[in-house]
Amino acid sequence: MDARVIEVLQQAVSQDPNILKSAEQTLKQWETQQGFYIALYNVLSNHSLAVEVRWMAIVYLKIGVDKYWRINAPNAIRADEKEFLRQHLLTNLEEPVNPLAVQLAILIAKIGRLDYPREWSTLVPTLLEVIRRESPLAQRQALLTLLHVIKALASKRLSESQRIFREVAASMFSFILTLWNTFTESFLILASNGADVRQIQEALEKALLLLRILRQLIVNGFTNPSESQDAMLFLKVVFERARAALECRKTLASRGIPVDMCEKFIIHLTKVLMGVLEMHPFCYVELIPTSLEFSVFYCFTEAGQTLAFERFIIQCLNLVKNILTSTYYRPAKIVEDTKDPIALRAYQLRQEFFTPDTLTEICSRLVTHYFLLTPTDLELWDTEPENFAIDDGGGESWKYSLRACIILQPCTESVFMAIFHNFRDVLSSVLVDLMRQHHQPVDPNNLHAILVKDAVYRAVGLAAFDLYDEVNFDQWFSTTLKEELKIRNNNYRIIRRRVCWLIGQWTSIKLSAELRPDVYMLMVEALSPTEDLGVRLAASDALKKAIDDFQFNPEEFAIFLEPTFSLLFALLKEVNECDTKMHVLFVLSFIIERVGSKIKPYVAALSTYLPVLWQQSEVFNMLRCAIVSTLIHLEKALGSDSVTLEPLVVNVVALSCDVNQEGHVYLLDDGLELWLALLENSPAPTPGILGLFRNMPALLDQSADNLRLCLYIIQAYVLLSPQDFFTQWGSVVIEILKELLSDLRSDGLVMAMKVFETCLRASPQQGTELIKPVLPKIFETVYIGEEYPMVMTMYLSIVARVLLVSRDIFVQVISDLARSKGNDTREEVVFGKILHVWLCGMALVSQHERSKLLALALCSLLGANCPPTVLEHFPHIMAMIVEALHDITKVDDMGYAFDSLLIGDQPSPSQYEEVDYETEHAQRQKKLAFTDPVHNVSLKDTVQQQLVALRRMVGDNQFDQLMLTLSPDIEEQLKDFISL
Repeated sequence: MDARVIEVLQQAVSQDPNILKSAEQTLKQWETQQGFYIALYNVLSNHSLAVEVRWMAIVYLKIGVDKYWRINAPNAIRADEKEFLRQHLLTNLEEPVNPLAVQLAILIAKIGRLDYPREWSTLVPTLLEVIRRESPLAQRQALLTLLHVIKALASKRLSESQRIFREVAASMFSFILTLWNTFTESFLILASNGADVRQIQEALEKALLLLRILRQLIVNGFTNPSESQDAMLFLKVVFERARAALECRKTLASRGIPVDMCEKFIIHLTKVLMGVLEMHPFCYVELIPTSLEFSVFYCFTEAGQTLAFERFIIQCLNLVKNILTSTYYRPAKIVEDTKDPIALRAYQLRQEFFTPDTLTEICSRLVTHYFLLTPTDLELWDTEPENFAIDDGGGESWKYSLRACIILQPCTESVFMAIFHNFRDVLSSVLVDLMRQHHQPVDPNNLHAILVKDAVYRAVGLAAFDLYDEVNFDQWFSTTLKEELKIRNNNYRIIRRRVCWLIGQWTSIKLSAELRPDVYMLMVEALSPTEDLGVRLAASDALKKAIDDFQFNPEEFAIFLEPTFSLLFALLKEVNECDTKMHVLFVLSFIIERVGSKIKPYVAALSTYLPVLWQQSEVFNMLRCAIVSTLIHLEKALGSDSVTLEPLVVNVVALSCDVNQEGHVYLLDDGLELWLALLENSPAPTPGILGLFRNMPALLDQSADNLRLCLYIIQAYVLLSPQDFFTQWGSVVIEILKELLSDLRSDGLVMAMKVFETCLRASPQQGTELIKPVLPKIFETVYIGEEYPMVMTMYLSIVARVLLVSRDIFVQVISDLARSKGNDTREEVVFGKILHVWLCGMALVSQHERSKLLALALCSLLGANCPPTVLEHFPHIMAMIVEALHDITKVDDMGYAFDSLLIGDQPSPSQYEEVDYETEHAQRQKKLAFTDPVHNVSLKDTVQQQLVALRRMVGDNQFDQLMLTLSPDIEEQLKDFISL
């Protein structure tokens, strides 16, 4: 088979797509054939073959291990074939091609993760034996393989697997540590003595591999490293090795030798410290002073910085930050009350190290050195202002970047905030002194002074919350900051941008209400098209923060609304980067949200531009998300005037809510919100709006997370166009919801019942016929009577409305339910059980509208053709009706009692929460209330009529006997409402 496999693998690296596709199909078929993986190994180990062919062999070996190595996998690789691979893979440890060597190591690690130690107990001992032989190439390959094996074993999370890994770590740690010390010493000596580059690189490469193994072992292989003398020795020697390696790096650089691997070695030394601090914080406590001294020396002293490099400084700063922010080292608010001795010890060590002088030096150097904009930053500002000004790093970029721009939280800012928060009492005065030294305007031609001032302002903005009592921001704003925004020199754009940012930072913390108009005016001026783009973007962000405040007064902002909106819109059109457009669009969207309908006169241009932007953003899903969000706020702000947006909104919703479109995974949530806003503000159905519903069945099938919005949208369609819904989509929706009911939790069931109820309210006869397929499930649930009160209330509401609309369907469902129970269960028994649950459930109904609905339905049972079961429950029925009468009856100023739910001069009632009657949808809900029995039928009159009808039907004697079954209290209360 080997020859055929070689031939097909050669075809698999062909540049001809047809040959390549045929080869891939053949290899796919062979994946489950016996002997295929042995043949692949033979190809891999044949060094006379082309590297590309051997590469494909190892790729398919890895695929086979992933898919077919496990015993219970379909078409699992046979045991004898697996045994062959385990035996032979470890004999192939002299692979000269480095990329193949790496892939071979990963392959062995994949198998080892599954088979070690049960099926492959010789794996680790064999690798250690090869390492001891000191054959240069085999030793390097064995170290590389051992590293990947250790990483694979360390990744297992079952307790038994972790126990095995701890045993492996304990057995080899001393040997690996000794070997690491040997190769590290060799590297340091060779580098210091000016040895051959190849020798230096060989020793350093093996030292780095051993260091990476040690890192995995000490971080993941010890429950408590402090119990191991070797582990603690290793941690202490890390600092010495790092110092020596930094000196070596300087020496190598002076000789013109590449220092990339040396820097990797140094970075991995710091990663050891970071890993132990994170995973074993209690063992790290005594290393805190050494770590802080080490980091502060290289980050904050002239001597240290001559040896350091950027990635190393980042690691050191993050180490300091993690020591300061570790939750394990956090003392009680009153330090003396701290019960954890380790937390107390860590706190004491930190306090001892961070003396006022040390803190002053660190703070001053962070601000005046690390916070300064560099020539590279200024060049980026000039050439790519959008990339300079907008945060496109995201997430935890502070871990990897020394500095960044306006919004990005770089490493230095993060460390500054951690130190300032922990030592506020000392550093507040330091920062205030720096501010006083640099708060006056400086010579626009003195670039260094401008950069230092920018850095100080940045620090004051970051620490704004902690400086609340130290800085009179109103005075500073009124006397200095306002004036600095007027200095138009090009260099002073740095300060103008920072002042805008600074105002944004302080606005929500400490700014008097009477100064807010001044802030709006200054930011509008800073948004001028003649201003620098970086300043304009900072002003847009500051304006957003000023508006995003609980003290924001839309009336006060009204005079600034038109220029603000126009300037932001001009900025939106001017910028080119996707992230920048998103940022500006977000500010516009936020303003629309805050000012609401007052935006109407100013949105015509934006409404015209958004379709163009939507087309341009086809490949930028996040920008499209921002556009959808803006459209939501526009729809809500414009109300019924939003019909001008309908063509765009319909297209956007159609794409966003189509599960067959790739972009829907990004746009669906906001798309559904926009769809609902469109329906709520549409005065009438249109073909475009009605056509959107074709997306709904697939959404109900696939989008469990968005079911709430989907059901709201369905209800909105029922009210917008009942006939279209009933005739075109009703049966499909009901069928899908019927299937979903058994999988929904209580809140989902309530929402589904509200859809059914909306159908019954919008068109009682058609609605009853439409939901007929789900009625057996609803009636059966009531029959069983084991739902939560909230859910049962909704089920009972459906039952009550069906009874009021169509007694025939009500009786038919009862009859069908009785037959389904078998055992000759009579309809009277089923109805009696449902009535019993109904009456018990009414006591738990809290909404007066639903109490009245259930009472009206009970009244309907008391008239002609009253079943005997009803008469048996007559006392309980009357008690519930009387309780409902008490709930809904109010007394006016003249002392007359009235039904508070009847629509008359009273405001229109609604069962929907937080209804805004400005929307068209709310008006449709209001109209619907006029046709609802709850709001147009008097319960008191209905009770009176039904009891009169019952007296006629049963006769005076039996009626009097029924009345005697009432408790005296209920009879007395009933007489307060009706005449008997």
